[in-house]
Amino acid sequence: MTGKPLVAVLSGAGVSTDSGIPDYRGPKGLWRADPEAEKLVTYEYYMGDPEIRRRSWRMRLETGALRAEPNAAHRAVAELERSGVPVRVITQNVDGLHQLAGLPARKVLELQGTARSYVCTGCPVRGPMEEALARVEAGEGDPPCRECGGVLRPATVMFGEPLDPVVLGEAVAITEACHVFVAVGTSLQVQPAAGLAGVAADHGARLIVVNAEPTPYDDLADEVVREPIGTALPALLRALARGTDGAGG
Repeated sequence: MTGKPLVAVLSGAGVSTDSGIPDYRGPKGLWRADPEAEKLVTYEYYMGDPEIRRRSWRMRLETGALRAEPNAAHRAVAELERSGVPVRVITQNVDGLHQLAGLPARKVLELQGTARSYVCTGCPVRGPMEEALARVEAGEGDPPCRECGGVLRPATVMFGEPLDPVVLGEAVAITEACHVFVAVGTSLQVQPAAGLAGVAADHGARLIVVNAEPTPYDDLADEVVREPIGTALPALLRALARGTDGAGG
């Protein structure tokens, strides 16, 4: 086993904006442009209103998120892992871009699930999102499950739903064990994910926050970076890789 220190990366929506996926809360976020858009990813509204579901499916089709490609930030994390540094990513994103950039899936913990799959709310049916979107494109505004007729939804954690306690527990364990904790592209406002930054600091990890806007955890951080993520994160991770060379344990 390597003696190099473990680097944990908590990645938020800001990591994927350079790939053309807009965030929710930022200055150009979806909710600032359309406050009603929050309903499209809120469980109560989604399950209770067929029109909300139709709008939600259209949004997925029109945003083209599945066509997005990894950017420099995603590639930098994958390169850090390939350099031999132990890396675990805890992501609030559902786009799968860390894996597409080459990071092994076992190294990525998806707190909010994945938008690359759909699930049925009435039976165990699950499938690739492309399959459901093809039905929407063919004219099914709110495609039902072909097995049981139930409501289909993305395999994500919607607002109003709790995180999977097993996944959250693994995230806490990673955070408690890491030596460096990098919170990047996240406002650190949504609990319980945001609280991982505090857990890292409490357990003696070096806490680094990379985000354009201030976060509630900046005062705890050893370093705060306000530069654009696409250039700041690769430079930061290259420095971390150099700093761990020869580290023993």
